[in-house]
Amino acid sequence: MDIMLFHSAYGLTPSVEAAAERLRAAGHQVWTPDLYGGRTVGTVEEGVALRDEIGKDELLKRAVLAAAPYSERGLVYMGLSLGASIAQTLALGDEKARGLLLFHGTSDLAESASVDELPVQLHVAEPDPFETDDWLSSWYLQMRKAGADVEIYRYRGAGHVYTDPELPDWDEEAADRTWAVALDFLKGL
Repeated sequence: MDIMLFHSAYGLTPSVEAAAERLRAAGHQVWTPDLYGGRTVGTVEEGVALRDEIGKDELLKRAVLAAAPYSERGLVYMGLSLGASIAQTLALGDEKARGLLLFHGTSDLAESASVDELPVQLHVAEPDPFETDDWLSSWYLQMRKAGADVEIYRYRGAGHVYTDPELPDWDEEAADRTWAVALDFLKGL
């Protein structure tokens, strides 16, 4: 499977490269575009500030340019937190997308969003300050209305970006379960 993996608000950190290596070890081709131009940050607040400095439109433009050379292959779009929102936007706009794998985040959907049974899997903490229960219920219904085949996995007690061993949110058990389910999802595409 060809996977375009977008980093979180922390930037293209060693843990993102480790996630890509995990995917490659399972037999996948993985690209990890650096949407921050080499910059990384150490806190969520710094990540939000950098995201805002660059601008959401510019980040999306960079993501589209990174994915464009490979989109004919039928990509699986994957993202971590901020990267999940970017991956979702690109997958919903790419008729050749093979799947959408989201860790720790979602994004708004356009009313006109439409896909043909796109396989979507979301892994998120429970509770998650950025992905509230009400928001996730609404997101799920909107994704289903758009035509996506959606699975949501919640991890009680985990922190927001719980799959990143470099962060205080790290939860080894939840991360292991997430990766096991996600790798099975990718095998089935």
